[in-house]
Amino acid sequence: MSSLNKINRGTNEIIPVKDLEKKLDKGTPLKIKLGVDPTAPDLHLGHTVIINKLKTFQDLGHKVVFLIGDFTARIGDPSGRNETRPIMSEIQIQKNINTYTEQVFKILDKEKTEIAYNSKWLNELGINGLLNLASKSTVAQMLERADFEKRYREDKPISIVEFLYPLLQAYDSVALKADVELGGNDQKFNLLLGRQIQRDFGIAEPQVIITMPLLEGTDGIRKMSKSYNNYIALNDTPKEMFGKIMSISDELMYKYYELLTEVDLNEIKKIHPKKAKSDLAKTIVERFHGKQESAKAEKEFEKVFAKKDLPDIIEEYRIHNTKITLSELLVQSGLTTSKNESRRLIEQGAVRIDGEKTTIDFDSSIKKDNCFIIQAGKRKFKKIVLCD
Repeated sequence: MSSLNKINRGTNEIIPVKDLEKKLDKGTPLKIKLGVDPTAPDLHLGHTVIINKLKTFQDLGHKVVFLIGDFTARIGDPSGRNETRPIMSEIQIQKNINTYTEQVFKILDKEKTEIAYNSKWLNELGINGLLNLASKSTVAQMLERADFEKRYREDKPISIVEFLYPLLQAYDSVALKADVELGGNDQKFNLLLGRQIQRDFGIAEPQVIITMPLLEGTDGIRKMSKSYNNYIALNDTPKEMFGKIMSISDELMYKYYELLTEVDLNEIKKIHPKKAKSDLAKTIVERFHGKQESAKAEKEFEKVFAKKDLPDIIEEYRIHNTKITLSELLVQSGLTTSKNESRRLIEQGAVRIDGEKTTIDFDSSIKKDNCFIIQAGKRKFKKIVLCD
């Protein structure tokens, strides 16, 4: 497969392709930029769609820059947002940065990756530099963005600082002298503005932009996001990661293969979907946790879900309050995150006590023996021990 074909796999757009071909034909390493704002503590498989493409460039001998937007995270990318993001604290940003730099090297080669921080040049920009940058765009141009236009039409507030965000991201490309910038398809406006601003600052051959599809989460509907609780985190346990992948639809599975692996899709479509999904789960868990943990996760999944057995190891949760309600117990034991989620699972018949669907009202007190197994949903188990 040619370099261009490897780069093109799974992409939405390459703008413009002819410019990328010219850059590649020069035979010298290109500088490839991917910017990520540390607005949440965990990277998930949705992030890896673009990081995998960065790895493709790295494997082809190009210089990759993983840019951490420690300055722009204070604003938050307005792409796809219906409202202004709250300002993040410096402590939270730094905490997220630490986890990002650990997780990204599960994919990228640490020795061949440049980690950059945009506070280095944006802190030095100063008011004169910021005014000069702001003069490169217009309000009308900003309102061409679908999300800004929608909010403006619906009379929802748009802060001036949000207008600055795309310009600051674009200036990152000036500071780094990027040849190529990667981003999700929701980033197209920002990436194109980067090409424009590079020209305005005298860069004769501006960056090529490559957009990647947004990966749907486990619900198969919305993009993968912690906000939607449909994400598969890189820091998920092997068992959690395997189970979540096995829960996706067959249709979504093929998209995961295309965007998260380099496997030939034509060959995958010859395999029974159940085996193909299991192979996908093994591949992804092995990538982030190793072959041994992947095999253990597969065995555990088969034991619990194919054979309907209990897991080998179930975490114990001890309680002293025998008058606790079922919904409270689910939350306190960590099986659910809220009473609303508890109620929903109970009403759906997705809560089992000692293997039997519970008929206990969610606000009724638990009346059981001193020890019992409680299951919430398909993958979560706890051994509850009532203490005197």
